[in-house]
Amino acid sequence: MAVLELTGILDRALQGEPLSPEEGLRLAQGPPEELPALLEAAAELRDRGHARRVRFSRSLFLPLTNLCRNRCAYCGFRREPGQPGQHTMTFEEVRRDCRRAFRAGCTEALFCLGDRPESRWPSHLETLRRLGVDSTAEQVAAACRIALEEGLLPHTNAGALTREELARLKPLNASMGLMLESASPLPAHDGCPDKAPQVRLRVLREAGELRIPFTSGLLLGIGETPRQRVEALAILRDLHREFGHIQEVILQNFRPDKSLPHPPGVGPGLEEMARTMAVARLMLGAAFNLQAPPNLNPQGLGLLLRAGLNDFGGVSSLTPDHINPEAPWPQVGDLARVCAEEGLHLVERLPVHPKFLDRPGFLVPEIRRRAEEISFRTGGTR
Repeated sequence: MAVLELTGILDRALQGEPLSPEEGLRLAQGPPEELPALLEAAAELRDRGHARRVRFSRSLFLPLTNLCRNRCAYCGFRREPGQPGQHTMTFEEVRRDCRRAFRAGCTEALFCLGDRPESRWPSHLETLRRLGVDSTAEQVAAACRIALEEGLLPHTNAGALTREELARLKPLNASMGLMLESASPLPAHDGCPDKAPQVRLRVLREAGELRIPFTSGLLLGIGETPRQRVEALAILRDLHREFGHIQEVILQNFRPDKSLPHPPGVGPGLEEMARTMAVARLMLGAAFNLQAPPNLNPQGLGLLLRAGLNDFGGVSSLTPDHINPEAPWPQVGDLARVCAEEGLHLVERLPVHPKFLDRPGFLVPEIRRRAEEISFRTGGTR
């Protein structure tokens, strides 16, 4: 009976029918012997939507500041004023790094930073004013202008921005992003005003209303249940159906940092990651871009590709992953080799996915023109 039930769910997914959270949960909690059928269906669906191509972007990671008003139980990035390793980038540093990245063939300036540190530490307001700005949002806007001047396309992850801040940053970005992480309250987010699900979902909805190409996703292994995972996937799918703006969904596995005295979990194992990836592909459908960071899964990339992955996201040869500094980036050649072993082709892309270049309202003319120029310069990245 269980096999017949599995077959029916997989058939509906392969016919393009949206699976319910209950059906997704059934797949997520199935016995180990079902995994091969799950992976086969997910890979077939991925191939229909992406013609056996796997994409990545050549990226420069720019941690504008690692101050943050949130206190996530799993974060190894956050620092407080005066703490070793705390740093806020100057605009001279931003320009120097962007110029170096342009010469190295990068196309993406990925800005990552903490949420509104000035609201917790007045001393950071003084730092911002020395930079010539009055807020973190203004700091991000100025950094994006520098990246554009130096030939890169900005992608900004600046936390829970207001609608006005999103609108102000849209003309300066090829794409933006905010991880949903979870659509349910979790103990790992205690003391984190910007991690409340209703706050994250408000940002995702407003980004859709503003027609911003947007990246989101889940953080796996921080105390969420399988049901909460599939419910969050269904919410992202429904938001994209309404607005068409979610350019990729990331499944990021939590990896405990050595600096964390009491991490909220151990993170998912490889088989759990593969099953979750396959469930996400079957729930989201063929056309979705589904990503997992390659540096967090170095031994399991082949399995994740067989589970329906089609995007590696930003990969940097110049800078570490500042969010997970203990996980070095793989070489692009190694990623191409893993893809070839699975019968797939690794293809470079811009930080905005190709479909948005021709969709009215998503990119301002200047950003679209810059994207076309970069695509031409890099030999058809688009």
